[in-house]
Amino acid sequence: MRAAALARNVGHAFGENRLTLAAVAILIVLLTCAGFGHALAPYDPLTTDGAAKLLPPNAAHPFGTDALGRDILSRVIVAARLDIGMAISAVLLSFAAGLALGAAAGYFGGWTDRIIGRLMDTIMAFPLFVLAMGIVAALGNSVLNIILATMIINLPFYCRFARGEVNVRRELGYVEAARMGGNRAVPVLIRHIIPNILPPMMVQASLNMGWAILNAAGLSFIGLGVRPPTPEWGIMVSEGASYIISGEWWTFVFPGAALVLAVFCFNLLGDGLRDLLDPRRRI
Repeated sequence: MRAAALARNVGHAFGENRLTLAAVAILIVLLTCAGFGHALAPYDPLTTDGAAKLLPPNAAHPFGTDALGRDILSRVIVAARLDIGMAISAVLLSFAAGLALGAAAGYFGGWTDRIIGRLMDTIMAFPLFVLAMGIVAALGNSVLNIILATMIINLPFYCRFARGEVNVRRELGYVEAARMGGNRAVPVLIRHIIPNILPPMMVQASLNMGWAILNAAGLSFIGLGVRPPTPEWGIMVSEGASYIISGEWWTFVFPGAALVLAVFCFNLLGDGLRDLLDPRRRI
């Protein structure tokens, strides 16, 4: 029965919204590129060729070549692993930390709530991208530091969301019944409250994925992200931007299009997850 109900919910969520189906198709392509990019790339993304530099799109190089003669299609495909990997890692870390901190603040209240709340207010007091720039500039522009910076600036969203949801649910009947049954605070949180707030937080995480990709690419664009010659969408857009005036449009259009598709995909998936997980929309 549960499997049949889930199948109906999935059919309703994706059948009613064709854009969500398109997002799933794009996600499959992105994950395939991320998982098998080096095997799918027609050329080595790091190999340079002075005789083939700045070639426009053609049969041999469908996305053209850059200023060093590297195949842009190969670099776009291989870059998917790094960009999506950084975004997923940052979102998972901020999701887990924000859920733990927000649940503790919402359930225990008092000084726990005040301390965690002031910490989140301190993070939110800064323009978030500027804060990420400061963290990476201070720690060094490595992949790990980019993930850490993206995790920190996303943390308040999950923490505040979890705090609000737990604060509403901690006085509900099933939670009171669990406490009266002799369960301590932490088991009540883990077994009875957190499972009920996970679905809306998963929707938030999907929506946040696109922003995390943009943040990592933005850091690379301004020179604080992954260092060349590593294939990364933000670096490729930055390198191609210098050729806007001279007319080599393909050097920045195709990496930029990959970024747009990735953000578009995760935003639409968030809408689809909301339809799927919202009990009011279930059949």
